[in-house]
Amino acid sequence: MPPPQDGVDDSAARVPLLPPPAPRRAAVRLHPLPLLIAATLAASYRLLFLAPAPSYYQSLLLSLGSNDTAAAHLHALTIRPHLAGTGANALAAAHVAATLSSHSFRTRLTSYSVLLSYPAYRSLSLSAPDRDTVLFALKQETYAGDPYEAVSAEAVPTFLAYAASGSVSAEAVYANYGRAEDFAYLAARGIDVTGKVAVARYGEVFRGDIVRNARDAGAAAAVIYSDAKDYAAGKTFPDGPWMPPTGVQVGSTFKGVGDPTTPMWASSEGCERLTIAEAMSSDDMPGIPALPVSWKDGETILQLIGGDVAPENWQGGDGAAAYRFGPGPAVLNLTYTGNETMVTIQNVISVIEGGEEPERYVILGNHRDAWTFGAVDPNSGTASLLELAQRLSELQKKGWRPRRTIILCNWDAEEYGLTGSTEWVEENRAMLTSRTVAYLNVDSAVAGHGFYASATPQLDELLKEASKQIGRLGGGSSDYSAFVQHIGIPSVDMAIGSDYPVYHSLYDDFIWMEKFGDPLFQRHVAAASMWGLVALRLSDEEILPFNYSNYATELENGALGISERVQGMPVSLSPLHKSIKEFRKAVAKVDSELKALQTWKIWSPWRNNPLKVRDINDRLMMTERAFTDREGLSGRPWYKHLIYAPSLHNDYGAEVYPGIGDAIERVKKTNTSESLQSIQHEIYRVSRVINQAALVLSGGLT
Repeated sequence: MPPPQDGVDDSAARVPLLPPPAPRRAAVRLHPLPLLIAATLAASYRLLFLAPAPSYYQSLLLSLGSNDTAAAHLHALTIRPHLAGTGANALAAAHVAATLSSHSFRTRLTSYSVLLSYPAYRSLSLSAPDRDTVLFALKQETYAGDPYEAVSAEAVPTFLAYAASGSVSAEAVYANYGRAEDFAYLAARGIDVTGKVAVARYGEVFRGDIVRNARDAGAAAAVIYSDAKDYAAGKTFPDGPWMPPTGVQVGSTFKGVGDPTTPMWASSEGCERLTIAEAMSSDDMPGIPALPVSWKDGETILQLIGGDVAPENWQGGDGAAAYRFGPGPAVLNLTYTGNETMVTIQNVISVIEGGEEPERYVILGNHRDAWTFGAVDPNSGTASLLELAQRLSELQKKGWRPRRTIILCNWDAEEYGLTGSTEWVEENRAMLTSRTVAYLNVDSAVAGHGFYASATPQLDELLKEASKQIGRLGGGSSDYSAFVQHIGIPSVDMAIGSDYPVYHSLYDDFIWMEKFGDPLFQRHVAAASMWGLVALRLSDEEILPFNYSNYATELENGALGISERVQGMPVSLSPLHKSIKEFRKAVAKVDSELKALQTWKIWSPWRNNPLKVRDINDRLMMTERAFTDREGLSGRPWYKHLIYAPSLHNDYGAEVYPGIGDAIERVKKTNTSESLQSIQHEIYRVSRVINQAALVLSGGLT
């Protein structure tokens, strides 16, 4: 049964997003023409004289921002470390749910049983000829006067989630940033990584790709450190914003998404599952032991690696000793034992029901779980979400009701592999695919200054007033992934500030935010304002504010990039160019229809055609879905979107036409007729989905 309007229901039963229909009353037969005229006149009168314009509520939203509210929520959420699957994170979920319920938003907890990873035992030591053995503490130290010193003991020990258990004693090899090209360079220099411990630094690619690349090069284990050049370029915390000497970036190494025991389907009660052993043997797992270490420990290791001096772009910062390739003479003795176990996670889902189109959803999402305190990642976003919720509640008191339903989502276990959002999307795929207008994601809302936004291209114009740069949502680094890359929903990811040096470390706490990230909490309010403005425009405007002209340009630019990459190969891009031309024609057609419709609505409100508006909105909403393919990318079937996906070798990086790109990379490795044919096949696949998108956008059949 549905939860109460002002309460929280955490039962196992799934609650429909919308309330049941009202009881039937006896039918009253009315003549359709007078009824239509009366309804049209009433709607026109309300439009012209009574109902406040959407811009009124947008202005009101901006006036209601509260620095104190954002600060109070952030303080409450970051009072202790709250890793997914822990009691502290359950308390954080309760705080979010209680806050949303207090605004009379229909709120519930949705739970899933998923496979998470925790450290059971870790050790790392360094030995070298004529040197005393160094036993690394693998501990992040607190500082004098740290108000979180006591609860810091609750933080998970430094580790890399899902790393394989095992013990390795082998010579160290320096591998720069651990990219595929870095290991290729080592091979070209005749430096054999087989059986060695690869030592790489954070900063260029996803940590899971670093470990995977090391594994593929033959390494027996991997150590990843934060180089002072990248993470300690000034005063370190608490005196400055930079990473302290013992600070360690922890995180996941899982290359997949969602619960590892339920690939491609939801982790619902009683569902089919892989065994833990089967899940851990997946190619998406790193497959070798690995540990993260601080820049201080990284420097100690590098000082004892010999061999040839590495090139300039492999070196550290000013004053650092020369970095050498190895192997050896330094020997690393690494032992890691992981505890992979099934635990319950909880998403918080809250609904503000729409008036005219309640079956259309605008979804806002942020995750809650953190590796440690999570003041930036992710709870600056959570605090902004709750501050925005308060403003939306105030709008309701002023008479506002969204045209379309707004759903506020607070995800769990994002840090492990976008787990909570992925399971929810997989479980609700059919409903979300047919009803969702857009997904608006904010992960780390505030990390510094400057507004950053990534989006699918039809939302570019909507964001231009608020953003300094528009990126593409191809990377797999946050909860938009399931929405856009799996089921093709137009999506946005927004933040103020980007990279910050204490990322995923013990020092990402309220003090860091208060001193360096956002001392007056004005940026939290600004993040909530931009998030809210985009949400209100998507939820309240009668015609969806989508513009596909930028999408056509993006497709054309992507084709130019592919053309350069296949130069000299016996493949044809003609199908791709032809499909893009068809898409450009569809864009012109829908733009003409939108212009005409807007003209009618300005000069003759009584001539409004709700069916025409609905038709255009459906086409604008569903075009993104047409870029997906049910088979997904070759070798990566969960990723259904053929225009955008993470790079094959960097989960953080976005790639245009990823299937074609993957095929090109295979040619570089094998250069067979079969691999060349696979490029042509992928070109045809992309061309087909672009043609489908053109048909959807134009609203016609062949």
